[in-house]
Amino acid sequence: MAATETALINGPAGRIELIIDTPERVRGIALVCHPHPLFHGANTNKVAHTLARIFRDLGYAALRPNFRGVGKSEGTHDHGVAETDDMLAVISWAQSRWGGLPLALGGFSFGGYVQTRVAARLAEGVTPAGRIVLVGTAAGEVSGARSYPTLPVPDHSLVIHGEKDETVALDNVLAWAEPQELPVVVVPGADHFFHGRLHVIRKIIERSWSPLP
Repeated sequence: MAATETALINGPAGRIELIIDTPERVRGIALVCHPHPLFHGANTNKVAHTLARIFRDLGYAALRPNFRGVGKSEGTHDHGVAETDDMLAVISWAQSRWGGLPLALGGFSFGGYVQTRVAARLAEGVTPAGRIVLVGTAAGEVSGARSYPTLPVPDHSLVIHGEKDETVALDNVLAWAEPQELPVVVVPGADHFFHGRLHVIRKIIERSWSPLP
């Protein structure tokens, strides 16, 4: 039976708070990152929640950490730098619990930016991410925030963006994706938070990937 639990684990700057959505049979591990913590982003964000439930339904134990300074997570916001180390600590904890299962990364907005950094770090080791989903990825100039030097991602990554995203302009994401020859799935009429279109995110992911065997 699927279950949801919370946990506090040790990270580089202290405790990291997690929500964990676990399928009846765990066949993979997914790390899901939420939007910008300085703009009310948290692991309860509806896009992050949607990603976690999709991964769970695909057979992954989906972990949603709170970034530094959010909820019960300790530490101070570091613009994605120290947050990358925190996310790697979460992955290590998950692997100590479930072993070397297939690993997926999912991120929304600032969380997507962090996941590009996490993916790059993992690619240097022996357990690169097998699946990557980025939604409303922070790339280039972001409304109300700083400019994000979003890193390239593997060509199997799935990038989803809203046509009418008012926070991260679609043109920014296309400019980031173009030199990588990376396709971007554009959802017509969708804003940054995909109001009324969360079900479309689910359809895109489920049509792109089959559940784990």
